Amino acid sequence: MLFQPLRTDLTPSGALRRLSAFARAHGLPEPAAVCGDWFGSRAVVAPFVPVEPRPFPEVAPVAVPAGRVGGGWFGFLSYDLTDPSGRSAGAPVSAWGWASHVLRWDADGSCWFESIDGDAPAQLSLVEQALAEPSSESWSASPLSRPSGHEQAVKACVLEIEAGELFQANVCSRFTGSFDGSPAALFAEGVRRLAPRRAAYVAGAWGSVVSLSPELFLERHGRRVRSSPIKGTLPRRGPADDGNARRLRRSEKDVAENVMITDLVRNDLGRVCAVGSVVVPDLLAVHPAPGVWHLASTVEGVLPEAVSDADLLAATFPPGSVTGAPKIRALDLIASLETAARGVYTGAVGLVSPAGLELNVAIRTFEIAGGRIALGVGGGITADSDPAAEWQECLDKAAPLEELLASPGER
Repeated sequence: MLFQPLRTDLTPSGALRRLSAFARAHGLPEPAAVCGDWFGSRAVVAPFVPVEPRPFPEVAPVAVPAGRVGGGWFGFLSYDLTDPSGRSAGAPVSAWGWASHVLRWDADGSCWFESIDGDAPAQLSLVEQALAEPSSESWSASPLSRPSGHEQAVKACVLEIEAGELFQANVCSRFTGSFDGSPAALFAEGVRRLAPRRAAYVAGAWGSVVSLSPELFLERHGRRVRSSPIKGTLPRRGPADDGNARRLRRSEKDVAENVMITDLVRNDLGRVCAVGSVVVPDLLAVHPAPGVWHLASTVEGVLPEAVSDADLLAATFPPGSVTGAPKIRALDLIASLETAARGVYTGAVGLVSPAGLELNVAIRTFEIAGGRIALGVGGGITADSDPAAEWQECLDKAAPLEELLASPGER
């Protein structure tokens, strides 16, 4: 086991570009990364990790000092894992890769090499070699095509709500285009430009997931678990407060959306947490995100010792904010209204470590495979949803990502 400072001026984004280029040049697996606000750190990067189709992993008990990560499983759970229609967007429904060593950036920008493997000196030497070689990786992509039918799906959803079938459902569409170049470079540039709170990158022979998500699905450290569902959105024009933050907090529709989903998440966690331990310490907070303002709430609870991470996921996946209430009826309605499988979009991406579990909600997420790229967009529908406004919300959410895709930026 080794924990030592790494002398580098590279940001996590810069390091990821170099690691990816080195991996491609030397036939190594791609790096994986979580960037933003993960494990109390600015970023955790696995230099070379094969992420392959496999079920959600069990984590072997390893004593890791407080504040460290050391290693763990990087990967994702696809929404398609629980799609009642049985469709698939082509990616595995679950893929994970074990990393015995990672680079971890503290909030102050200092970098640490951390390993829970006995071969740490050789690992460190390879990482230092990779970080010393410059990268010129970039990408090119076509404009994303936008399918028709979203407004009609919203109208159909509103009718189901008016008929008493459910209170809310998330309706989504899938934008697609062509892609050439480095998905890792796209992720690195997205992190640099957009600074998403819960960004994650994983890749394998099946393709790549570039998740620039603002939303926390699950965070478990020790026996305490937390979820922060996002529901409620208005456009955000520039860095200054444009008034929409206040309008969002006063919006009856958006507040109702958030409260319903917060209650759903509270019920999901209540299925596995200790009786009386589930609380909502933060309700209806307004947060900035690229191109939009969001309403987010936080739900916390305490897991009994007998409850595993797999048990926690069985009670809570897919995330409530991207399904609806009641969740089972929403899943069925989504399957009937959406014409394309969601893939990893609205699933979860992240890291399962001896230090804990942290997963995002896979929104603002590109999926890349076989020269094609897909971006899922959507929003919560309630009884008073306007179809045209819901479609515009999708476009507002997609706009910063489409701008990123069209301009590769710094190398």
